[in-house]
Formats: sequence, C-alpha cells, structure tokens
Amino acid sequence: MAWVILIAAGLLEGVMAYSLKMSEGFSHLWWAVSFLVFAVLSFGALSFALRSLEVGTAYAVWTGIGAVGTAALGMLLMGDDVSAVKLGSIAFIIIGVVGLNLSGAAH
Repeated sequence: MAWVILIAAGLLEGVMAYSLKMSEGFSHLWWAVSFLVFAVLSFGALSFALRSLEVGTAYAVWTGIGAVGTAALGMLLMGDDVSAVKLGSIAFIIIGVVGLNLSGAAH
C-alpha cells in the first residue's frame, strides 16, 4: 500500500510543478492555489509512505516520478522540446525507479 501512495505522491509532485509554472511567479491566483494544494497533497502522501518505506529509496522514487511526470507534462502540454536524448534520459530515470522498487532494500 505504501508503494501505491508513494507513486500517487510522485504524480502529484508533477502536477505541483506544472501548476507552479502555470502560476507565472504566483501572478495567477488559481494556479498558485493549485500549486499549494498539490504541494500539500504530495508532501502529505510522501510523509505517509515514509512510515513504512526507507527514506532514501522513497525519496528517490518520489523525485524520479515527479521528474518524469513534469518532463512529460512539459513536452505534451507546454511545447517543451522533445529529443532522443531527453526521452532516453527519462527512460533511465524510469529504469532507476523500477530498480529501486525491485531491490531488496526497497521492501
């Protein structure tokens, strides 16, 4: 269950970062509020997952999911450049996250 919560926390982190970008320096109220809501939800879920997961592994997975999600949102919704190097780097992050999940230290 902690892994499901951690994955949700990572996805929420991606939405948090997207909201931060859309707030344009907190100049758009609803995007700024969205950022704050998703930040609280993401950190809260991470905190809950940390009750039963190792901090190093959980934090690495959380940031990895957030980084991949944020990069994907940028490319899909905001016109960020898409390149083979970016996609390959994202694949390496995913491989690392899966590896941490499968490692003996993750359980």
